[in-house]
Amino acid sequence: MEFRQLIRDRPSQRILFLSHAVRQMSRPDRMISTADVRKVIEEGEIIEDYPEDTRGRSCLILGRGRDGRPIHIVCAPKDEYLAIITAYIPEEAQWSKDFRTRIKS
Repeated sequence: MEFRQLIRDRPSQRILFLSHAVRQMSRPDRMISTADVRKVIEEGEIIEDYPEDTRGRSCLILGRGRDGRPIHIVCAPKDEYLAIITAYIPEEAQWSKDFRTRIKS
């Protein structure tokens, strides 16, 4: 099965929000909801692939939250769930205007 399809199939099963993701999502300047995360997973695009990640293959997905703001999610599909490693609002100073490419410093 294609990697992208693995990610899209997992939310129909279960999503596990790792503690780091919960902390990042609940920061007052972010307030990213689980509904926002699901929307990004369903509609977003993989902009970086991490096949050698120590947690298992993972990727960075760019999508839009329910309010239209850009959101990045790092996730890893497991056999029985999709692990959400982190979720954040990308900073304009660190990303291209479309939030798809990191700006080299």
